[in-house]
Amino acid sequence: PVQILTYLDGMVKVEETDLKPRVGFLYPVLTHNISVFINATREHDSGQYMCTVNVVDDDSGTGKNIGVINLTVLVPPASPACQLHGNPTVGANVTLSCTSEKGKPSPAYQWERTAPTLQVFFPPAQDRARGTLKLTNLSLEMSGLYVCVAENRAGSAKCSIVLEV
Repeated sequence: PVQILTYLDGMVKVEETDLKPRVGFLYPVLTHNISVFINATREHDSGQYMCTVNVVDDDSGTGKNIGVINLTVLVPPASPACQLHGNPTVGANVTLSCTSEKGKPSPAYQWERTAPTLQVFFPPAQDRARGTLKLTNLSLEMSGLYVCVAENRAGSAKCSIVLEV
């Protein structure tokens, strides 16, 4: 593991990593609470963080002086791209796709038609994991504005596409 912060004999040493300008102790160290903060978190800050406290004259080696925590930095979905696949003519089948390049955890996708009338879609027509919506046996009434929302615990983003049958 990479050392980020070391407190020894009243001195704080910060290792030369990209975390250096963004990390520090939350409280004065003499309070014995050595919680740390990380500002401006980035996805690659995710990982396992270990706190090791070396107690003078303690050679028991019981491992009670080590604390471990896993950090997962969530990333909201990037603006997705909406695309139409197929030839939108009466009686034909088309697929609308929606993909977001970024997002942690992986976004779920929800399609709906907003104009001229609201319509919400469900499986099997819609695949929430892949972001696809299959429209079969097209009719003129299926024309309209279709909106896709990519969403995870960190946020959401949307795109839209006009279907003209």
